[in-house]
Amino acid sequence: MQARVTVTLKTGILDPQGKAIEGALASLGFSGVGSVRQGKVFDIALEETDPARAKAQLDAMCEKLLANTVIESYRVELV
Repeated sequence: MQARVTVTLKTGILDPQGKAIEGALASLGFSGVGSVRQGKVFDIALEETDPARAKAQLDAMCEKLLANTVIESYRVELV
């Protein structure tokens, strides 16, 4: 089973890398960009075939390693 985990900063958490990207886009001539928030994506191959158990494993991975849940939120998609 394939999964995609997307981790982003929670709303209200400052995103200096997103601000830097926003400035770089403006300097490259891309006008009209209101704001940029950056994150990270993990594509994970699991041997688990039961979707509910796979989701539980992925949630545990996020809580323990992939996301800092104090300042980041995550979304799990089974693909």
